[in-house]
Amino acid sequence: MNLIYVADPMCSWCYGFGKTLSALLADPRETAPLQLALIMGGLRPYTTEPMAPGRADEILGHWKHVHEATGLPFASETAMHQDGFVYDTEPASRATIAVRTHWPQHVWRYFKAVQQAFYAEGKDVTRPEVLADVAEAVGLPRSNFANAFAAEATREATRADFAQSQAWGIRGFPALIAEANGELHLVAHGYMPEDELRQRLLQLVPSA
Repeated sequence: MNLIYVADPMCSWCYGFGKTLSALLADPRETAPLQLALIMGGLRPYTTEPMAPGRADEILGHWKHVHEATGLPFASETAMHQDGFVYDTEPASRATIAVRTHWPQHVWRYFKAVQQAFYAEGKDVTRPEVLADVAEAVGLPRSNFANAFAAEATREATRADFAQSQAWGIRGFPALIAEANGELHLVAHGYMPEDELRQRLLQLVPSA
């Protein structure tokens, strides 16, 4: 069964759902084997206006709900509280696509590392140098990553991902699509606990 995960590295519920999805991939059980493809949905791409005063604290209220549902860590001081912070999710999405293109075996690990940096460590993952730091931390060559990140082909691939998400009618993240029996099935739209996700996927497994 092929899984298509439509997400954004700077989407808090995608950070939460990553725990569910990682557990599934580590132990697929009756749904084995599983293959995962990552599509960047585009939460707030190409944003140019700095975050309004008070908006960071409002978003932190949403993060609290994710923490309560998943137990995942969140930094008490975040990049959002920096003066002039622009919540543009295109760079982190483009960085993920650069890794997906050139080092596909590392893309899931890199995607989760970007989330860890933003949510748990409070780092500004809109900055190319921070995204390169994350790449280096997961064992990728920094200069090669930087070149791939800046390449026009990567920018085009990022726009194509956003367009594909729109074409599928996906307006919120996370979303998980399963390709089974030659058809696409939307099995999760929004956060879902592990047991419920497993049950939904089992419904797509042909009976023996």
